[in-house]
Amino acid sequence: MLEFNPGYNTFNADSYTVHLEDPSEPDLFRDVFPYAEAPRLGFNHRLVPMRTPREIWITDTSFRDGQQSMPPYTVKQVVDLYKMLHRLGGPKGVIRQAEFFLYTRKDRQAMDEVLALGYEFPEVTGWIRANRKDLQMARDAGLKETGILTSCSDYHIFLKLRKRRKEVMNDYIGVIRDAIEVGITPRCHFEDATRADFYGFVVPFAHELMKLAEESKTVIKIRVCDTLGLGVPFPGVAMPRSVPGLIYGLAYYAGVPSEWMEWHGHNDLHLVTANAVTAWLYGCSAANGTILGIGERTGNPPLEGLVLSYLQLRGNDAGVDTTVITEIARYFEKELHFKIPANQPLVGEDFNMTRAGIHADGLLKNEEIYNIFDTASLLNRPVSVAITDKSGLSGVVLWVHNKIGRGSSSLTKEHPGVKAIHEWICREYEHDRTTSISDREMVEQVRTHLSDWLKESGFEV
Repeated sequence: MLEFNPGYNTFNADSYTVHLEDPSEPDLFRDVFPYAEAPRLGFNHRLVPMRTPREIWITDTSFRDGQQSMPPYTVKQVVDLYKMLHRLGGPKGVIRQAEFFLYTRKDRQAMDEVLALGYEFPEVTGWIRANRKDLQMARDAGLKETGILTSCSDYHIFLKLRKRRKEVMNDYIGVIRDAIEVGITPRCHFEDATRADFYGFVVPFAHELMKLAEESKTVIKIRVCDTLGLGVPFPGVAMPRSVPGLIYGLAYYAGVPSEWMEWHGHNDLHLVTANAVTAWLYGCSAANGTILGIGERTGNPPLEGLVLSYLQLRGNDAGVDTTVITEIARYFEKELHFKIPANQPLVGEDFNMTRAGIHADGLLKNEEIYNIFDTASLLNRPVSVAITDKSGLSGVVLWVHNKIGRGSSSLTKEHPGVKAIHEWICREYEHDRTTSISDREMVEQVRTHLSDWLKESGFEV
């Protein structure tokens, strides 16, 4: 029977009908998740259409998921970071929301101080478990929206909650109704969606939520949670691991609007940013991330990565201030004493540093050859060079250029002083040196071997 789908504005011709399955035993998808072995990828070779929403945005969970994997922030640190998120997201709110815990006195104090700033973006939202006591905390905090934990897989329903699907769904809907009645927009966190029975529970639950939204004339959001990082962005993958399938299916079978959908991923299998961008591309408006990707276990999509992904998809007509990314990274290192891996994209000390002589040579000729974009302008991070026995003559010249400025372009690798410095470097490593040449050592070598050139050129180092 044909039924009109208002989300797609077409008649659906599909044999699937929404029906909650309520088995007495859990379905743990043992063929996909054998546990004693690596998870398996099943393919059904079905392709779903890419349907990118008119508007996409980023949400932040640094003050919720992010704090689950590092020492808790102080109130001041929360406020400082929130201010930076506000600047990074720009006046149009590319970073639209920030999620907070509500459980401790410090959590509530931090949230109160952030709310007192009066910023429109990021909007402050909460996170609660699906019970009325937690809901009262969200109400007392004066929040307009809160996440509600609504676990979806049988791993959680049967093994953790010790209940059946129908009972759990009824419990969830009861709390969601209560949230609506007190004027709070519920954001239902479909925990462990990538191990859940999509057609037997996820779609029926989402379908009931959309019916409730229509009945109550309110918004009910759904956060699709890849809790263990098992989702994949590849085409033709069978459920429940297909990110395109999850997003398309919620829209097509349950009628969830794009602007009510949010993706929340984890990085257990190194696909966290790709999965978030895929969710955008296939119809999910919101991608949830954390500062530097810090989150439970392997972490969440790095907020800075999502910002750059957004800019690649949409350009920067929203006033995003990408230089704040570097400010945030420095704040973490100086104020929080957090060691960022040196090679971490966009924020690591070495992310745009070369040690290869062939790269240094290219950078000298034209920086665009080996730099992803104008990192000096967009991130306040000029390209740099680390001096080792692999840096070559070009590495020496590039180091001088970086320290003195591009006005020093008269210095070339044919200069005798450059060759003398390079020979000294090589001797260091011939004597089993294993560390990079420090800036202090390079200054000494430049003053020794390039003193005449410095005087003639009017430079100081």
